[in-house]
Amino acid sequence: MTATTGERTLELQIAAAQATLGGLVAHRGVLERAAAGIVASLGAGGKLLACGNGGSAAEAQHLVTELVGRYLSNRRSLPAVFLGGDAGMMSCIGNDFSFADVFARPLSALGSPGDVLVCFSTSGEPENLVRALEVAREKSLQSLALLGKSGGRARGLASWEVVVDSADTARIQEAHQFLLHWICDRLEEAFRPT
Repeated sequence: MTATTGERTLELQIAAAQATLGGLVAHRGVLERAAAGIVASLGAGGKLLACGNGGSAAEAQHLVTELVGRYLSNRRSLPAVFLGGDAGMMSCIGNDFSFADVFARPLSALGSPGDVLVCFSTSGEPENLVRALEVAREKSLQSLALLGKSGGRARGLASWEVVVDSADTARIQEAHQFLLHWICDRLEEAFRPT
C-alpha cells in the first residue's frame, strides 16, 4: 500500500487517534472537577452555554443537543444553550459590533452567576472565544475550555481547561468529541431518572 503525503494511512491515523485519546488520562483530575462543577450548576438550576467555531461549533451544538434532548436515557431535559445558533443574531452582532463579539454578547445577555460556559477550540486562538471566557469571568460563570495545540490565547482563562496534546486538528476534534460524551456520561449518572 502506498503511503499518502504526510503518511496519513488508515493505520497511522488510527494509531495517532489512539495515542491522542490515551493522553487524556493525564487530565483526569481537571475533568472530574469540571464534571462535578457542571453537575452542581445544573442541579442548582443553572444552565450550560457552549460555543466554538467551525467544527468546534458542531461539537458545542452536539453537547447542547445531548443535554436538552437525550443521551442514553429519557432523563429530564437539562438547560443548555448553543451561543452560535441564531444566524440573525450572529450576523447582527458581527455587522454592528464585530465577529469577535458573537459569543460574548449573547453570553452577557443569557449567562448568570453559577452557569457554566463550555468553549471548544482546536487552537485556543479565536478572539471571539477569548472574549467569551473573559465575559464568563466578569459575570461569575464557571468555564471549561477544551483546547488543542498550545492552548493559544484562551489558555489560562477558564476555570478548568484541557489542552489536547496534539497539533492535528482532526485528532483534537476527536478528543473533544470523546470528552463531551464523557461529560454526558457523568451527567447521565447524576440526573438518572428515578
